[in-house]
Amino acid sequence: MLHHPDFDPVALRLGPIHIQWYAVMYLIGFAIGYLLLRRRLHHEPFASTQNPAPWRRTDIEDILVLCVLGVVVGGRLGYCLFYKPGFYLTHPLEIFAVWQGGMSFHGGAIGVALALVGFALRRRRPILQVTDLLVPAAPIGLACGRFGNFINGELWGRPADPSLPWSMIFGRVDNVPRHPSPLYEMLLEGLLLFVVLWLYARKNRPRGRTSGLFLIGYGVARSVAELFREPDDFLGLFGGVSMGQLLSAPMILGGLLLWFLGPRTDQTQTDQTRLDEPDAPTKGASE
Repeated sequence: MLHHPDFDPVALRLGPIHIQWYAVMYLIGFAIGYLLLRRRLHHEPFASTQNPAPWRRTDIEDILVLCVLGVVVGGRLGYCLFYKPGFYLTHPLEIFAVWQGGMSFHGGAIGVALALVGFALRRRRPILQVTDLLVPAAPIGLACGRFGNFINGELWGRPADPSLPWSMIFGRVDNVPRHPSPLYEMLLEGLLLFVVLWLYARKNRPRGRTSGLFLIGYGVARSVAELFREPDDFLGLFGGVSMGQLLSAPMILGGLLLWFLGPRTDQTQTDQTRLDEPDAPTKGASE
């Protein structure tokens, strides 16, 4: 039986400024994501894209800035709306108290999706091409975030059999051996999903398939991990289903739709582009 190390959640103290490990892990995740996305520019179809313009490193930098805003704003608002709507409706100023904790992945995913749609529209790029570029690197950021949860000793697991070699006591909670669910989520939603997506996306895939696989993979991995994670005490379960599982179901459905309909959308756009192109002059006409 293991004991949670009870880390100090503050990584660095600079006078009145306290830098949390959770924030440090987010920064590490975005830094690794930046390097991975630069590598993605060498994969097809991004390496040979010319219309409306070639993909450049500055595009990656712009996308990451938008993703940071999407994660922070969407994650916070998602937590307030999905998990404690009654409290934050009566205490609206508490929404801005991000230092007290409270972020939702599903809210962050919505925020990032809206940011990517805005980027695609402004740059006149296909939306699914933009998301296909990004999602293979996203699980690394998720893994870093989950390790930040573990450092903070939060999101602990359900009671486990004491004979389980990796069962862990979270001293801040009680002396009951539990599943180290943040590590489960780090491995499933983070590292495993990263390996699957990165290997799949190395080849040129039909547009939307990589994004669909991410949504399906995350939804399934999160639903499995929730089986070992203690439900939030202020929510509990809904007919035996956790809030995380409820929010993952639409992701899986959306991923299936992208998997089957994304390539059709790509083909429709390609056909339309060909129709819009001027016909090449024939030999007779040039004479």
